[in-house]
Amino acid sequence: MENFEITMKSIRSDSVRRITAQAISMGMIIASALMMWKLWMCLSGSDSPVVVVLTGSMEPGFKRGDILFLQMNDSPIHSGEIVVFRVEGKEIPIVHRVTTVHERRNTDEINILTKGDNNLIDDSHGIYADGQLWLERSHIMGRVIGYFPYVGWATIIMTEKPVIKYLLIGALSLLVITSKE
Repeated sequence: MENFEITMKSIRSDSVRRITAQAISMGMIIASALMMWKLWMCLSGSDSPVVVVLTGSMEPGFKRGDILFLQMNDSPIHSGEIVVFRVEGKEIPIVHRVTTVHERRNTDEINILTKGDNNLIDDSHGIYADGQLWLERSHIMGRVIGYFPYVGWATIIMTEKPVIKYLLIGALSLLVITSKE
């Protein structure tokens, strides 16, 4: 009977150790991902260094599901550049090409007009906030410096079909819990 109790204590102790090690491993993975994201934010100068194209407004250049890499710096914005911007009243950033840049004399302020390559009209007609005719530098989140085609479809699918996201999170959690080291 005494050997049985010692064996049960040993099994419980091993289980606690294994669960603790798995929790620490999961925490390290999450912490590493967050640190890499913050480092990427610092290096790119953008609060959102990676975005996914959600519509076909920039086709044929960028298609829905492409992942774009952004950088933000103080150099002047030029007509023809592709930028990602936010406007008041819309949570989702927009990716469009700069068509016109107006620099104000004796100031660093600029007015920017954008348009999707696949759109017929510029963004002052429906994309910008009501009454807004131009973007300012403060609206610009970053300039596109590179992309991976179609990789963002995973994000689009998980956003449009949340049940898939929860199944994936559940499966990954189950994998971490049941894995043996």
